[in-house]
Amino acid sequence: MDYAASILAKLPGRAARRDHGLRQLLVKLRTYLTPDQIKLVVKAYRFGAAAHEGQRRRSGEDYISHPVAVASILADMHMDAQAIAAAILHDVVEDTETGIADLEKEFDSEIATLVDGVSKLDQMPFNSRAEAQAESFRKMMLAMIEDIRVILVKLADRLHNMRTLDSMPRDKQARIARETLEIYAPIANRLGINRMKVDLEDLGMRYLYPYRYRVLEKALRRAKGNQRQMLRKMADRIRKSLQEQQIDGEVIGREKHLYSIYKKMAEKKRLLNDIVDVYGFRIVVHDVNTCYRVLGIVHGLYKPMPGRFKDYIAIPRINGYQSLHTTLFGPKGMPLEVQIRTVQMNRVAESGVAAHWQYKAEDKSSATPQRRAREWLSRLVEIQEQGSSEEFLENVKVDLFPDKIYVFTPKGDIMPMPKGATTVDFAYAVHTDIGNRCVAAKIDRNLVPLRTQLQNSQTVEIVTARGAKPNPNWVTFVTTAKARSAIRLYMKQMRSSESTDLGKRLLDRSLKDLGSSLRKIGKVRMREALNELGLDSPEGLYEQLGLGERLAPLTARILLGIGDDGEKTDAKASLTISGTEGLVVTYAKCCYPIPGDEVMGYLSTGRGIVIHRNNCGNLSNFRKQPDKWISVDWEKELQRDFTTQIRIETINRTGVLAEVAATIADAGSNIEQVSVGDRHEDCSELTFLITIRDRTHLANIMRRVRTMPNVARVTRDCA
Repeated sequence: MDYAASILAKLPGRAARRDHGLRQLLVKLRTYLTPDQIKLVVKAYRFGAAAHEGQRRRSGEDYISHPVAVASILADMHMDAQAIAAAILHDVVEDTETGIADLEKEFDSEIATLVDGVSKLDQMPFNSRAEAQAESFRKMMLAMIEDIRVILVKLADRLHNMRTLDSMPRDKQARIARETLEIYAPIANRLGINRMKVDLEDLGMRYLYPYRYRVLEKALRRAKGNQRQMLRKMADRIRKSLQEQQIDGEVIGREKHLYSIYKKMAEKKRLLNDIVDVYGFRIVVHDVNTCYRVLGIVHGLYKPMPGRFKDYIAIPRINGYQSLHTTLFGPKGMPLEVQIRTVQMNRVAESGVAAHWQYKAEDKSSATPQRRAREWLSRLVEIQEQGSSEEFLENVKVDLFPDKIYVFTPKGDIMPMPKGATTVDFAYAVHTDIGNRCVAAKIDRNLVPLRTQLQNSQTVEIVTARGAKPNPNWVTFVTTAKARSAIRLYMKQMRSSESTDLGKRLLDRSLKDLGSSLRKIGKVRMREALNELGLDSPEGLYEQLGLGERLAPLTARILLGIGDDGEKTDAKASLTISGTEGLVVTYAKCCYPIPGDEVMGYLSTGRGIVIHRNNCGNLSNFRKQPDKWISVDWEKELQRDFTTQIRIETINRTGVLAEVAATIADAGSNIEQVSVGDRHEDCSELTFLITIRDRTHLANIMRRVRTMPNVARVTRDCA
């Protein structure tokens, strides 16, 4: 009797609920781990169960059931014993008195490091929840760079949490589901773990869009019933053709996944029936040559659709995925999607980087998903050094949605790039130094502008020059995280005489427009102004101006002590728009800008800076005075109310005005003014001047009003 069998025999015949998970886990582990490795897992289980003793999940189960379920997901992927043990222990540091040092002492540094990488950073002080989440994500990704098993444990943890999300309140379900769809499912996709990606996406959709999920699920269930007989006939026909050619292959009906159907409907603007009524097969054979033979066979059975063939064997996807994809005209003209791949390719498609641990005989360094994952992770190392945690999170998000094209270097090497990538993105993808020294680009030997977007199969050559530097304007058109972060890093490092000189010239010019100059300001007034602005030296001020962090016209007014009415003043305005220190900010009554709107500032005599929305109809009146327009942006996390105006068309019913006003008040808004516009026999137009916090608050109010039975239309007013 092996060790796993002896442990199973000792568990109660009718196992306690807590031990039931261990029983299932051991049954899986005994198929591929040695007795010594299983001993390590059992030791981790006993340690974890003791540490979590008395703790329960929100569902009422013993807490240890969760880490064991996470370990079981990894066991399905045939992960090694250290990863399984780390999965069982992954919450002990966060939720019990156990420390990393205790784990290192009891087990080893490898398991302790894995657990530490998965643990959050709740014990550290942060200014906001977003910052805490971003820093936890950054820590997890950095730990993943050291050991990719960290993210596999975290993905399994997230998958089990999503499977047990019913016990959470609705708002938490939506927040966790959104995070899953935006971060964790794309990471699983980026690492090639298709099985986990599909589960995370479908569960994420179920909790984020419950109504859409139910509608699609019902439609898919109905479509499966209608398709069953047709699928069987087509599968039998393909199998028969393979047998006639003496090809040993497996023909599998391919399941459609709810989230992928939903995304296709949204992206391609197609009806549900157009997406659901597509048959799918996967044909798995033993070698690459046979894949291409099978392609010829299916093209002989059913006519291929022009332009719908993709060869991911010759040019694998960025996550290592390989397969032949073709779409055929099936019976009655229905589309038939066929994927053809080898057993090895199928294994990699389902498990991605985890496929390495399933088959130890493969060389770790040469395994395609492993190698591609490590290339991506090496880029993350560069990105994480170039900004805050929140910037890092946004950069990685950009990198996690790789809708790819493939271009060639002059030497014929294939470079995968995201759709919409430019020649500058390509330059940075080759090497950061190439991007920094890029001065021109050639596509298929022809010179093109640097902002030119790349297309499939082009050959791209980058022209560099010694001493060349990145242009800050490149940030406006690059799409890859690596290019954006490298350019921003350069801009941040422009703490040089160049930016200082530029800032000094800008300030002097603005002072001359006001009848003064830097020479006339004097050291005493300069020192006073620097104290007001919280700066140490004039050079620091010039540097901020040169880097665009502060506005020269406003800084000139501060130095001269000029207020909104042209009189000298020392009063400082409360800051709501960044860069407007020393001036009172007013908000245009024509368009009522609120936080979240894209805005511009107009330097108005007697009113200071007047903020308008970019789509304000009155902007055309001010176009002839571009010198008075100033680029401005909102400060983060404003804690105040703003006024805006909404127009509501209602059906004429007694008491409808009171109903609408009550709904607006219930949404946390104060009504400052109401006016009744055009009245017709059937409908009325009501205009409300209300206070809100930001665009999200306004959207919530408009959504509530729009769902009222007597409301026909709700719009936001703008001149």
